[in-house]
Amino acid sequence: MAMKTQLTTPHNLRVLTVSDYEDNALTQRVEAKNLGPVDLIVSCGDLAPEYLSFLRDRLDTPLFYVKGNHDIRYTLSNPMGCENIHARLVRFKTLHILGLEGSIWYNGGVNQYTDKEMEKIIFSLWFSFWRKKVVHMVVTHAPPRHIHDAEDRCHMGFESFVKLIDKRNPDYFIHGHIHKDFKTPAERITTVNTTQVINTCGYTILEV
Repeated sequence: MAMKTQLTTPHNLRVLTVSDYEDNALTQRVEAKNLGPVDLIVSCGDLAPEYLSFLRDRLDTPLFYVKGNHDIRYTLSNPMGCENIHARLVRFKTLHILGLEGSIWYNGGVNQYTDKEMEKIIFSLWFSFWRKKVVHMVVTHAPPRHIHDAEDRCHMGFESFVKLIDKRNPDYFIHGHIHKDFKTPAERITTVNTTQVINTCGYTILEV
């Protein structure tokens, strides 16, 4: 079931968001062609590049992604047909989307950042923020600190993401990284100010 939410700016888009593991239910729906129309696919990381290419090809729609801390096989051309939006503020129709990859630093592996490093990346985008004025959706792998995160080092969120929410007030902040079973779509959502922070582990469908 798609999640419908009250937004300050309606975009009339149906967005499939995925992360962390390949959900068999989604794969079956895609193969059976009964998922319904999707305007955009967004990946929050830790998925095989071949799986993203599969979704992009079968649904025949644009796919934006950020990498997770376990994404070590991605190249400039793989996943095929998909667009890396890390450290970029991109536009899809009327939707302005900011992408930020990776997790908090914990062992020096790929796609890991200290909070200060992530804060510098966000600060480097000031001209894009000034030019586009508004951020409707933030797409990350890790969650904000103390919102859906955990206390072990690997799964702590970023304080810089909390500051980003406070300053930019996006309608959506979509992340993965934290594996959890959800009985209802509402269990995925925490509202912070006017921002809906959504854990898309597995997959969700958003009507925005």
